[in-house]
Amino acid sequence: MLTTKRTKPWRSPLLRGLSAAVAVLVALSLSAPPAFANSTSATPDGTGPLTASATDSTTGGWTGRIDWRACPERPDDPGTRCGTLRLPVDWARPNGATFQLALARRAATDPAARIGVLVINPGGPGLSGVDATLTADSAYGPDVLRRFDIVGFDPRGTVRSAPVRCSSALLAQQPSLIPASRAEYDRLLAYNRQMRDDCRAHSGPLFDHFDSASAARDMDAVRAALGERQLSFYGLSYGSLIGQNYAELFPDRVRAMVLDSAMDHSVGVREYFRSGAASNEALFNEFVRWCDRNQSCALHGRDVPAMFDRLMRRADAGTLVDAATGATLDWFELGFATFANFFDSTWTDLANTLVALERGEPANPPLASPGPSVNEGEDLTEYALLAFCADWALPVNGFAEWNRYLQLSRATAPHLRASPLSVRFTALCLGWTAVNPQHRLEVRTNTPLLVLNGRYDPATPYDGAGQVARQLGGRGALLTYEGTGHGSYPRTECTRSGVERYLIQRAVPPAGASCPAAPA
Repeated sequence: MLTTKRTKPWRSPLLRGLSAAVAVLVALSLSAPPAFANSTSATPDGTGPLTASATDSTTGGWTGRIDWRACPERPDDPGTRCGTLRLPVDWARPNGATFQLALARRAATDPAARIGVLVINPGGPGLSGVDATLTADSAYGPDVLRRFDIVGFDPRGTVRSAPVRCSSALLAQQPSLIPASRAEYDRLLAYNRQMRDDCRAHSGPLFDHFDSASAARDMDAVRAALGERQLSFYGLSYGSLIGQNYAELFPDRVRAMVLDSAMDHSVGVREYFRSGAASNEALFNEFVRWCDRNQSCALHGRDVPAMFDRLMRRADAGTLVDAATGATLDWFELGFATFANFFDSTWTDLANTLVALERGEPANPPLASPGPSVNEGEDLTEYALLAFCADWALPVNGFAEWNRYLQLSRATAPHLRASPLSVRFTALCLGWTAVNPQHRLEVRTNTPLLVLNGRYDPATPYDGAGQVARQLGGRGALLTYEGTGHGSYPRTECTRSGVERYLIQRAVPPAGASCPAAPA
């Protein structure tokens, strides 16, 4: 959901465990797990293509086959396979245009104890479920790996699954996401229209169908092609939205579902701004308290809020400079660089960054930027962030209303002034029409669903997770992580055991359950 000059803050140290370059995997049995026994075949050495076919009532008569092969990243690992599944671009027209969905499967290490399939999605939008599967050993507990086939797919429009691409030159011309005048606001609207037309021209018909509800239908096609009656699911951040859509569309197909750092897909634009601003201001205050307690903080003993406000005033005056690049920073860019350190509570880096900005020195690591990450030297750049515009209707009726939302944010977050995420995505999606807009979650299932969220989360505010749990009614269980950061499952032994006990035994925590914060 976020790009920087050096990497994607979405891929913080925690999340990189789910989506980074391939880690070494455990050698597994050459035999396929039981669920594949009647629907797959393989060559004797286990390296040939595996195929699976499926058609059931939930696919509307659609029939698909997975072509399993050795993963290019792990050619010698017989327990991990990569594949493709051809699916309709538009599920309302299953006989129309198609695309290839990329997926990977890591077989359960103990076939005799195997429960079934755990489908995973690391969020984004735009992060790779295939990569997350290939690095599953570093992200999931041994009991989960022993009892589940881990299956991940790159959602439609991303990475290996017909990625949405846009002109690199046009992306590099993105105007300010905080227009300061009506003329700048109109310029941003015109640019968004031009970008939308450009991306559609370079991406084909899938561009108008890469919303999370369509991805949820793809996930059910994967389930059917695997020959599974039900699936378990772990969705992180934006992946939780795919999970929510799946539970609404296919409630009887859910065995267990973890929504980690859950998105509340029911809020309007006003609440989106307010809750995001409140969450990020709370995180800033947690950083201030950490600096007060820790002598290792470069700002220990100083009035951190006052110092930060001075940097903001310099940004307003046009005198705050990123010494590494020579670029002048506005208040939004300063807030974004600060916000990027909230994902994994990298408080030491944040303190050092603020000191460097105060002194006019290069920051180390480099500052995160709200601008798009462009493939320099390439005509086209993948731009999966636009999937957000397919899922979120955030209408703004002109420049005056835009300013009112910013004023609401500033009243809620006097230091940060706004959630950089809320501002960024609303600005990117100005003028768009969502095909899967917000609505109150309606899930009719007897299966309990686990919602997990940090008390201080920069991207998915805690109060939104509470709303998701309440919208699930008696089937929603909320487990609170009392710490900071985005993504709670791997944070502590308490959060890990709570999630894994639920996935394996479907045992939900009692009402009001929480896990203490990890030591700072």
